[in-house]
Amino acid sequence: MTQEDEATQEVHGRVKWFDPAKGFGFIVAEDAATDILLHANVLRNFGQSSVADGAGITVRVQRTQRGVQAVEVVHIEPPAVGTLPVLDEAVQSLADFADLPLEPARVKWFDKGKGFGFANIFGRPEDVFVHIEVLRHSGFADLQAGEAVCLRIIEGKRGRMAVQVVSWDAAVRSV
Repeated sequence: MTQEDEATQEVHGRVKWFDPAKGFGFIVAEDAATDILLHANVLRNFGQSSVADGAGITVRVQRTQRGVQAVEVVHIEPPAVGTLPVLDEAVQSLADFADLPLEPARVKWFDKGKGFGFANIFGRPEDVFVHIEVLRHSGFADLQAGEAVCLRIIEGKRGRMAVQVVSWDAAVRSV
């Protein structure tokens, strides 16, 4: 066991809030006396540029002079949700899409203020619509242009739309 392993411990909690513009946020855990700082670099090392408020998160933490900080993200669970309001009535939840393949994509643009954006699937010419609610239900708060992700996609009334977003690194780890 290395000295770093001895100085860290694994903690599970919920994201209190995370602001990609500020570059940090906080995690609340039952077994932690104070909030845990989550820096954007630690989240990026996991393969995500943002995380949704309320998402479950498992991190390795380290006590520093400035408090408890996450040093590694181990796992992120999207916030508990029911149905997605942007989908057809026949579609009940993300569980309905578990068998759809993950398609590698790059974010073309995403505007959190507008509540949507588009991604391009590698090797396909058309854009895929990404709604902010799908993003939140997938555990993200925002996407950056050029970010690599994997999408589960359905054919919607107006074309192809994402029903789940998975970070590139998380998709690669699950294979």
